[in-house]
Amino acid sequence: MAQLGRVRSVSNIKSDLLRPALTSVFEVEIPVPNFSPGLRTSDKLNLMCSEASLPGSSLATMELTNDFVGVTERYAHRKVFDDRLDLTFYVDAKEYAPIKFFETWMQSVVNEDTREARSRYYAYTLKYPDDYVANQGLKVRKFERDRQQSLEYEFFRAYPIQITSMPVSYDASSLLKCTVSMTYLRYLIVDSHNAPPNILDPIVQAQQNNINVAGLLGGLVNAGVDAITGNDTLGDIAGAVTTAQIGQAWGPRGDGTFGLL
Repeated sequence: MAQLGRVRSVSNIKSDLLRPALTSVFEVEIPVPNFSPGLRTSDKLNLMCSEASLPGSSLATMELTNDFVGVTERYAHRKVFDDRLDLTFYVDAKEYAPIKFFETWMQSVVNEDTREARSRYYAYTLKYPDDYVANQGLKVRKFERDRQQSLEYEFFRAYPIQITSMPVSYDASSLLKCTVSMTYLRYLIVDSHNAPPNILDPIVQAQQNNINVAGLLGGLVNAGVDAITGNDTLGDIAGAVTTAQIGQAWGPRGDGTFGLL
């Protein structure tokens, strides 16, 4: 008789089901286009992003119907990315920073001249894509409150294509928000598990960097004696003695570790 269900412990259920990811814990990084020295981004602009969307993708397939009788097969031939990324920003009352930033970026795409744009005969010439796209740097990072896990989406060759209209009225006041649509070529996902671990122990770090620990400690003793006695000669002697003693007692152990012998 087939087993109807798998028995799970309470601890497994709690660890797997009772710690879901939250949508309200994320951050974005806004880049600048390749050749726009007058455009500046900031952490303030990143913090103003109140809503973003993790992108989706799909596989484009082709159908084969004649290889086997009664069977339709589908084979993938390319990966298709979403055509845009929507970002919503709170607008600050001091600088209207999100509106000005993305309006300036879009103006640079079409070489818009605000002095000549008032003319009825005004015309413009668009720049080449390499002059207004951000090759990389647009990121949406999803993490949790304990900051132990993260999932980072990085978008390549991105630039804004639309700023959604923002209605204002004499009705009850509400927060002014600016929604911007960014187009991009593709994205990559970076998992926090793939990052190299940080080395916090200074002795282990010294071992990894192949630093002469005996010389390092001898230098510290030298500096300490100099500071206490004011005599550089005594410091040199104490540092040399310490270096010699530690050098004889410090090295690789028989079990493959590194430290005092």
